[in-house]
Amino acid sequence: MRADVDSPSDPAPLTLKSLRSLELAWAYTSAHAASFASHHPKTLAAAVSIGLAGFAATAFGVAPMVPDASSLPQRVVTESIVPADLRTQIDAIESTDLDLFRNDVTRASDTADSLLSRLGVADAAAATFLRSDPVARKLLEGRGGKMVRVRADASGRLEELVARYAAAGNEKIPTQFTRLLIERVGDRLVASTALAPLASQSLLASGTIRTSLFAATDEARIPDPVATQLAEIFATDIDFRRELRKGATFSVVYESLTADGEPITWGTGIGRVVAAEFVNKTQTYSAVWFKDGDGKGGYFGLDGKSKQSAFLASPLEFSRITSGFAMRMHPIMNTWKQHKGVDYGAPSGTPIRAVGDGVVEFAGWQNGYGNVVHIRHSNERSTVYAHMSRVDVAKGAKVDQGATIGTVGMTGWATGPHLHFEVKIDGQQQDPLLVAQTSEAVRIAPASKPRFDDLARSARAQLGVADTLARASVPD
Repeated sequence: MRADVDSPSDPAPLTLKSLRSLELAWAYTSAHAASFASHHPKTLAAAVSIGLAGFAATAFGVAPMVPDASSLPQRVVTESIVPADLRTQIDAIESTDLDLFRNDVTRASDTADSLLSRLGVADAAAATFLRSDPVARKLLEGRGGKMVRVRADASGRLEELVARYAAAGNEKIPTQFTRLLIERVGDRLVASTALAPLASQSLLASGTIRTSLFAATDEARIPDPVATQLAEIFATDIDFRRELRKGATFSVVYESLTADGEPITWGTGIGRVVAAEFVNKTQTYSAVWFKDGDGKGGYFGLDGKSKQSAFLASPLEFSRITSGFAMRMHPIMNTWKQHKGVDYGAPSGTPIRAVGDGVVEFAGWQNGYGNVVHIRHSNERSTVYAHMSRVDVAKGAKVDQGATIGTVGMTGWATGPHLHFEVKIDGQQQDPLLVAQTSEAVRIAPASKPRFDDLARSARAQLGVADTLARASVPD
């Protein structure tokens, strides 16, 4: 026994009678559906949801059966719209409560009245509050450059003022900012301050050396602090004074700091270099910032080799070497003599840093050296910093690598402001750059290696994007 099934490819033709039957069935179904919906709304909602899901799944198969839209009849409907008269519109605007926002930056010459006036606030009581309240008064104290945003009502009365500015401290790369909030509570103003974390956004850039590193970064519109960090990062790989070649290229990923989403206007506004790559004389050098499990951060090559050695290449941030470790004409004695150190030309007051961890052996005045500091390091090594205008450490003090120990000057036998720097091993002067390049490097803890590998892959991709964008922007 079998049942015959009509082929879907050969449907039975519709007759007038069958169409009438369908019409009656649809009317019947509609009536019962309306009754069902009124008595079982939740059940209906669930059924509709399931039905829609099924419809979405089968829409591709059903869509081809829909008639072509271009063949459907079209009808143009024209309707006149009469706007309200101008007076009615003005009355509607006047009846709406408006909050007005304005932003500006404080100036050193600002008073409470001049600042509020520039911000469009007409509120004598608020000006008095800024002058008298001990917390609100901080807005006009110290340096200018504080980022200010106000909210006022339509009459110019101050409703809220938020100021963002540098947090106290001298961090080289800041991590926090101060938020000063003045808000209206009832009929009075209340002021408070709080520390908040700075956020950062990553920026990509690339450049090509034509004359110098700083000229190339200027051409690529890269801030000077980033150029300085690049010189620091690759100081033990490249002698920027003698080895940098025309045509060398670099790519860099660095942070731009923001406070509550707004780029900061104080300081440099620039955070840390996150990753960088330098190609010089066909040799590629790379670096990525990585913070190990102990909380200390440093730069490592993408291969995991540290860029940070036990000795920094220079006691100053990137500066001009006026006399290297070589024979020279002595500026005072006028005789040829071996210069057993390196002289760095820099303005008086430039901070001097210890190139490695150690203990201060001597700090004070010493003949032709003028104000001088001697630091003893491990492995029979010591360093000398001479002609200082100010000494900030005392004998016996422990110093960390990078710590400020004084400032550049021209004390002793000096013909101009500069730092004379020496490195000694077993009491004998050595070339500081060679010592830095050959000193032991910091290593990544084995437990942190998988996390570093993930970071290195991400950095490599970002540097690739930076290089691609730079090449795309070069005209053919």
